[in-house]
Amino acid sequence: MVQLTQKERLLLEDQKSHEELCIMKYTAYAGQTGDPQLQQLFTAYAGQEQQHLDTINQILAGQQPNMGSAQQAQQSAPAPGSSGVLEKPLASGEQNDAAICQDMLSTEKYISATYDTAIFEMIDPSIRQTLNHIQKEEQQHGEGIFKYMQSKGYYQPK
Repeated sequence: MVQLTQKERLLLEDQKSHEELCIMKYTAYAGQTGDPQLQQLFTAYAGQEQQHLDTINQILAGQQPNMGSAQQAQQSAPAPGSSGVLEKPLASGEQNDAAICQDMLSTEKYISATYDTAIFEMIDPSIRQTLNHIQKEEQQHGEGIFKYMQSKGYYQPK
């Protein structure tokens, strides 16, 4: 049985609401994009976010998280297309996809940062490890979105 401090519980409740938001956004955006590759990416990420939510709910219920199933279920993001710079203005659908990606990249950056704070506040080493694993997956989501955006010419770091 996991005993949580009030602060730990509040931080985990915040993470729970963040995971719920991610599930909602990835699911909605998967249906709004015109690119099957982006739809597949967002559908996979929605599934991983659901696993994160399930893990947070386990911890909040006082259970030790089951990391074995979370690690086995970890999926790789579909590989983005070839990189290159667009030589034409973005079409309407591409503008929509670029905006969706920017929103999700910003969301993942924020959520990764909030996991950082939660990790440092957890007393139980196994919960810290679990949250660290989730944070790593959130960072992988951000990387997948970044690579997709870069491959489509939506994001060109300078």
